[in-house]
Amino acid sequence: MDYNSLSIELHGKLCGKLSVTSKIKVDSKEILSQVYTPGVGAVSRKIAENPSDVYKYTMKKNCVAVVSDGSAVLGLGNIGALAAIAVMEGKAVLFKELAGIDAFPICLDEQDPDKLIEIIKALHPVFGGINLEDIAAPKCFQIEAALQDLGIPVMHDDQHGTAVVVSAALTNACRVTKKNISQLKVVINGAGAAGTAIARMLACQDLDEQICTPVGQVILCDTKGAIYRGRKDLAGYKLDLAERTNPDSIKGELKDVILGADVFIGVSKAGLVSKEMIKSMNKDPIVFAMANPVPEIMPQDALDAGAAVVGTGRSDFQNQVNNSLGFPGIFRGALDSGAKRINGAMKLAASQAIAKSVKNPTRENILPSTLDKSVAQAVAAAVAKAARESGACE
Repeated sequence: MDYNSLSIELHGKLCGKLSVTSKIKVDSKEILSQVYTPGVGAVSRKIAENPSDVYKYTMKKNCVAVVSDGSAVLGLGNIGALAAIAVMEGKAVLFKELAGIDAFPICLDEQDPDKLIEIIKALHPVFGGINLEDIAAPKCFQIEAALQDLGIPVMHDDQHGTAVVVSAALTNACRVTKKNISQLKVVINGAGAAGTAIARMLACQDLDEQICTPVGQVILCDTKGAIYRGRKDLAGYKLDLAERTNPDSIKGELKDVILGADVFIGVSKAGLVSKEMIKSMNKDPIVFAMANPVPEIMPQDALDAGAAVVGTGRSDFQNQVNNSLGFPGIFRGALDSGAKRINGAMKLAASQAIAKSVKNPTRENILPSTLDKSVAQAVAAAVAKAARESGACE
């Protein structure tokens, strides 16, 4: 089926996927006078006197901004703010359909990180949360970090939503293959936003190891091969990755590093992994080839080469490893609990809730369906509980 043509046709027919609807029918002067002037002035005065009333009297309590600068949209690269609108609309649709959250796409025609921070800070009052989306690394790290003191949850979903779902998928893949997470050798290809967050989560960085079991070894590869301590061309956040991953300082290209690995996670480009590379991995390897729209290796090729469990980012293959299983419930739980930030404990709770949503995982079914609305409910409950217990609401 040609989803590209069908999607263009659908968007053209609907003229976009979102609309703004009123919660009340304005059919009399009495109602008009309450929803607007003169009555609405009293509401504004109450909020001015007690700012926390904004959550009681406005849309803020259930509203999330989906913010992008269009610098890293899907696998399309830096296509700009206008071209990003359709993707952010889609994100907002999933927020509404899966978690009942009113989300609005905000695509900014600005790519300077300092200016983006300033703009987002200025527009944040109307929103109860901010979902950063499709912002290129490394500036995405700077922007997310600078927005953590707004008093509302802010999360870059390409990082943390992806990491949450990958962690859940790996948990269940290990249940299927009988592999011990603490003994895994995991190779991640792609050291951008998603790869960095996945590595940090699998290594339980910023998490209490009493509630999180780190994988045995995590190795990240960028376009020049393995990241390791002492690699001369590293700078910025990759220097930190070199210190926190690859403890044995394994060197080489992807084909060298993947030798004997238990898990391959691809957040990079199409066609980078061959059957021979899968065959060189440990027995019954787990392969998450998540490049979109074409994965690093096609699922059947990976299976033919001996992979025990294969996942991709696509909905037309088995085991879709997609952040849509995470972000709706994560923000639902954050909003419901009154969390001021989204911390590591909340992300871990989300991952565990997703994994538990599949009671009896098989090699063909390690994750629930994106369309299963009960998943977002389970994630929301777990995240809200973790937020309250971890101090994220204070």
